[in-house]
Amino acid sequence: MAAVSVHQFAQCITCHVWSPDESTVAFCPNNNEVHIYKLLEEKWEKIHVLQKHDQIVSGIDWSRSSNRIVTVSHDRNSYVWSQEMTQWVPTLVILRLNRAALCVHWSPKENKFAVGSGAKTVCICYYEQENNWWVSKVIRKRHESSVTSVAWHPNNTLLATTSTDGKCRVFSTFIKGVDTRDSSGSSSDSKFGEQIMQLDLSFSWAFGMKWSPSGNTLAYVGHNSMIYFVDEVGPSPSAQSVAFHDLPLRDVLFISERIVIGVGFDCNPMVFAADERGLWSFLRYLDERKTSSSSGKYGSQLSGKFGKFYGQSKYGSSSDTIEPSRAHGAAHENCINCIVPLKKAGDTVVTRFSTSGLDGKVVIWDLETQQDLLEYF
Repeated sequence: MAAVSVHQFAQCITCHVWSPDESTVAFCPNNNEVHIYKLLEEKWEKIHVLQKHDQIVSGIDWSRSSNRIVTVSHDRNSYVWSQEMTQWVPTLVILRLNRAALCVHWSPKENKFAVGSGAKTVCICYYEQENNWWVSKVIRKRHESSVTSVAWHPNNTLLATTSTDGKCRVFSTFIKGVDTRDSSGSSSDSKFGEQIMQLDLSFSWAFGMKWSPSGNTLAYVGHNSMIYFVDEVGPSPSAQSVAFHDLPLRDVLFISERIVIGVGFDCNPMVFAADERGLWSFLRYLDERKTSSSSGKYGSQLSGKFGKFYGQSKYGSSSDTIEPSRAHGAAHENCINCIVPLKKAGDTVVTRFSTSGLDGKVVIWDLETQQDLLEYF
């Protein structure tokens, strides 16, 4: 088992994030608050409660260099929290939304952050020094439904989004006076809000998404129990889709250029890997030492076993031998909805990460003990 520590913080956790030194964790216990815990004398102690939102906090991120926390909520507001002495002081961000804010992420340079919303828009927020406040520019016209996740490209300009309209899109977020053209590469030639790419691979809701460390590959998941890998992002991208017979995923994380961890409704992280030819496939469940007996049949198209998902209960009787992903005694006991890397600044390989879910647990995983995965690092 790869889980090295399991911490029961609440009855349910909506999202979580770690401080830059990884000694403190902040999470939303499925309400309008953010609880901050610190490890003191080998025991987790609650040290702060951030109270400003009126409804459930749906997204949270913690910047590494500036040590600021950004939160978004169903109340349509966002706050940037700065630590002054022993207190966290909030600053309201002007989003101008008429629907719930659903997700948020700092850009790699931490000079702006992106907010996805139920208003079919994405807000790119940045600090306006002259007026001493956070303002936003809005990408309005492309999404046909709620924006479920946002992911920044390492170049700090390109932003990928997924939506419940089933599409994945990539936009330019270049803002004059905030970004510099010489550091943004060719993407800086595009205007703010210009769509670089749109993918119609999923015929269902699209959820969690991440870029690879180099920014050459984009991975995202659909509610149809499929995961998609996109290379050569631009006008003519190349894409692969991997179907699996288990419940859908909600979020993903690149461990290296060749390994992706997916988490979701099966309560057990799934490992996907690319071979020397760049072909992606399911490898195994992280809580299992042994590769699933059906993993060899997973591929870039629908398999026969995937079709049986719709005709029988997941744990019902079947003539096929399928190892259940949710084994008794697994680290998580309910849907995993968030996965966060634990790494130092500049690291391109992630060996430790944490997950949280509807069971109220935060679980830390260590892949250095997984010998069969080291060849993909």
